[in-house]
Amino acid sequence: MAFESTLPGRFFWDPAIFAAEQAHLFGTMWVNVCRADDVPNPGDVRAVDLGGESIIIVRGKDGELRAFLNVCRHRGARLCMEQSCSVGAAIQCPYHAWSFALDGRLIGAPNIARDESLDRDSLGLLPVHLAVWEGLVWLNLAENPEPVEAQVVPALEDRFGELSRFQRYGVGDLAVGRRIEYEIASNWKLVVENFMECYHCAPVHPELTRLLPEFRNGTSYQGIIGKGTDFAPDIESFTLSGSGHRPMLPGLLPSDARLYYGFVLWPNVFVNLLPDHVILHTLLPTGPETSHVTCDWLFTPEEIARPGFDPTDTVDVFDITNRQDWEVCARTQLGMHSRAYDRGGLYVSNEQHIAVFRDMVLSKLGMTA
Repeated sequence: MAFESTLPGRFFWDPAIFAAEQAHLFGTMWVNVCRADDVPNPGDVRAVDLGGESIIIVRGKDGELRAFLNVCRHRGARLCMEQSCSVGAAIQCPYHAWSFALDGRLIGAPNIARDESLDRDSLGLLPVHLAVWEGLVWLNLAENPEPVEAQVVPALEDRFGELSRFQRYGVGDLAVGRRIEYEIASNWKLVVENFMECYHCAPVHPELTRLLPEFRNGTSYQGIIGKGTDFAPDIESFTLSGSGHRPMLPGLLPSDARLYYGFVLWPNVFVNLLPDHVILHTLLPTGPETSHVTCDWLFTPEEIARPGFDPTDTVDVFDITNRQDWEVCARTQLGMHSRAYDRGGLYVSNEQHIAVFRDMVLSKLGMTA
């Protein structure tokens, strides 16, 4: 069997390649940047960086979410400096006090008479395409993108064979029971590749492989349609101790009761489906050699509202797994500058499916390795 080659080392640190990714990959695909419930009330604003732009997500008076470039149309000042804030009824630039409605319209320009030649209708905030899918906010900087479903649904059908097998988890109806954010000293692509394979699971993740012993063989099943990973026969629940009796998610079937599914929705969402909760990782590059991951543990609202709700028993499993992963990703990042990796490395048999991700990146960049 011929082994596939990885990307050369420069793809994981070169600022020019990183800029090209921001423009041609993150700047053209639908990218998950937060949850809809991160911006819950009219006037709430969340700022994110994507594709070389700062973007604000705003909840309007009508309850709708909209996104705009985070730039005043007067002299270019950044409107919102904080990640999250509430602006009330309007977004006002702190430089010259130009004001914009929550739907982006210019509604105030001090000391400019109405009869002056100021085309207010054309000076609203510049919109960015936004979609909410399964409770997640997705942005797209392309001029005329296809619907977000055109990007995510084929990936789900490739993983499950039929969309209904994913839909019964009811991800969009779940709420955050615990959130942990991580800073990673690694290029974003190394983080994606790490999640896509389990060749490393036996030496790196003893806690995870205790619960999912099939992972000791190095197989992640991400490339096998409909295949989930069985729990160890002697555990009751996906917790560090293996015990627990949290009820199953309401839409699941008895056949789902002891299965884990993990997969990537490109470019930046890691999905982990379990019988009683769902874990979502949202990965965003912060530089050529740094990344940020927001990890949300999702449960039914009823479970979260239950007296004494404490998800620590199950959160610990993936929090430990995450930290183990980020450590080996950072260790790998250190090797990307070495002349030993000028031509890259290779994917062994249990990693061959990662080549599809490599090829997607190269296609978006219009490059060859």
